[in-house]
Formats: sequence, structure tokens, C-alpha cells
Amino acid sequence: MKLHIKLIIAAAALILCAVLHRPLPCCVIAGAFASFLLAENIISERIRNRRLNSLIDYITKVQDDLSLAAPECSDEGLPGILQSEIYKVVALLREQYSGEKKQKEYMADMLSDISHQVKTPLTAIQLMTELLEQPGLDEEKRLQYAERIDSQVARITWLIRNLLALSQLEAGMLKMKISPVQLRELTEDISGSLDIMAELKGVALVTEIPDIAIEADRHWLREALMNIIKNCIEHTGEGGHVIVKAQQNNIFTEITIEDNGSGISEADLPHIFERFYKAENASAQSVGIGLALAKQIIGGHGGIIDAASTKGEGTRFTIKIYSR
Repeated sequence: MKLHIKLIIAAAALILCAVLHRPLPCCVIAGAFASFLLAENIISERIRNRRLNSLIDYITKVQDDLSLAAPECSDEGLPGILQSEIYKVVALLREQYSGEKKQKEYMADMLSDISHQVKTPLTAIQLMTELLEQPGLDEEKRLQYAERIDSQVARITWLIRNLLALSQLEAGMLKMKISPVQLRELTEDISGSLDIMAELKGVALVTEIPDIAIEADRHWLREALMNIIKNCIEHTGEGGHVIVKAQQNNIFTEITIEDNGSGISEADLPHIFERFYKAENASAQSVGIGLALAKQIIGGHGGIIDAASTKGEGTRFTIKIYSR
């Protein structure tokens, strides 16, 4: 209650006493009441000023350290409202700072990963270039070294292209161009691209896809499925098989890719979709981004991907793309 209102109440009490013809006792009571109100107001003002000074001190310190914990807010008046709003702003700034810090850490990790992955092929290119500069090098060797350089350049190009796509997907900057996709035609296209690889490995690549259509980005879905199928072929021995199946209901389209290859250990299984993770049975040429890219692409379609595996028996990837 404001001071002038309290004094008006005290004055009203004094007037009432006069009307009732009890001036002395009433003056004492009214005076005591007015003194009490004045003292109570002074104490309240001091408490309010102390809280405001505490809030000013917090604002000054939190500018240098956003992690500074906010003191408890017990005042229900205007200072309490002000205090609460300031804490909300500080919490928002803290969240934004944390996001920017994570983004910087992500970029630093990405640059470090790119540098590490590109280092090996660049070293090979440098070595082949030095060999090409040797005098008296016969034509057969020259062509052999040139082919190896071309292979390493293609490897770097593939790596950078996929890393760029992966970073864009992780940042939510790459938008899917959704249109109707005939799943059987898509898997037959992928199978045609991987048939030679499967044949050289002695692996039977089988697709059992009904005539169904899904809403998806054909280019990126093809990339995701090809990465998974290719991974299965690479980890399946001669005489093995990779089977691709699909079924559809009113909620989602389920695509399964299953092999009877070497399988994935329990220790590796939770990490196979992580960027640059290489399982114990990964090939020397693997850089560990194929499955990570596949997961991001499936996620970009609003879908999910899961893997189940038994060491020495095979692996089963299950993809669910929900109906739009």
C-alpha cells in the first residue's frame, strides 16, 4: 500500500475519533497507527531497494558470465515481475550462446574430420606425382600412376560431396524435394548399379518389392538405400545374399535390407550411424559416413532407421517412412 493512502487512513481514523468526542485516546491511537504505517513503509522501501540493488548487481555480473545462477525471486510486486523478466531474458541469451558454442564446436570437429580424411588421398597423389616426374619412366607405369591419381581425386571429390551433404542435412539446410516415387523402379535402378559389385563378391542381390509408391525425394532416397545396400554387400562373404523387401500400410512404408554376412558386434551396433565411426570389421577404404548420411536422409523424410545384428549371422536394417 502506498504511503499517502496509509496516511489518509490514519487521518480518517483521527477525524472519526473527534466526531465521537474522544479526542485524546483517539489521537494517541491514530498517531500510533500513523507511526506504525510510516515505519512499515520505510522498512518496505529499504527491502525493495535492497532487492533492486541485488538485481542490478546480478545484471552487472551476468554480462561477463551467462552461466551465473539467478537468485530466488520472492517479491510478488513490480520488482518481482521485473526480476522474473530479466531472468527470462538471461535464460534465452544463455540458450542462444550454448547453441552458437555447439555450432562452433561442430564446425571445428567437421574441419578436423575433413582434414584427417583428405590427408591420406592427398599423400597418395603427392607420391604418384613424384613418381611420374622420374626420368625414363615407361609408358605402362606412367598410365598406372595416372590412374591412381585419378582414383584418389575421385575419392576426395566423393568425400567432400558427401560431407557437404551430411553437414547440410545435420544443420537442416537441405530441403527434400518430395514427389511420388515408384519404389520397385527405384530399387531396380539401385540393383543395376550394384550388380557388378555383388557379382565380383559372389553375393546374390535380391529385391522383392511390390508395386507401391511413396512420397519422397527420389535422388536422396536412392542415395540412402544405395549406401545401406552397398554396406551389406561389402560385409557379406561369397555365397551370401542381400535381400531388399518392402511393405506398406496406412501409416508408413517399411523397407528392410537384410544380409547373412559377418554381422556387427554389440559394442559397435549403437554407433554405426555416427559420422566417421568405423566398426572393427570395416574395410580399409571405408571412411564411415555412408550410414550416417543414410540416417540423416531418412530423418529428412520424417522417417526412422534401425539396425539389428548378430555377430557372424548377419544384419537387418529396417526403414520406416511415414505417410504424408
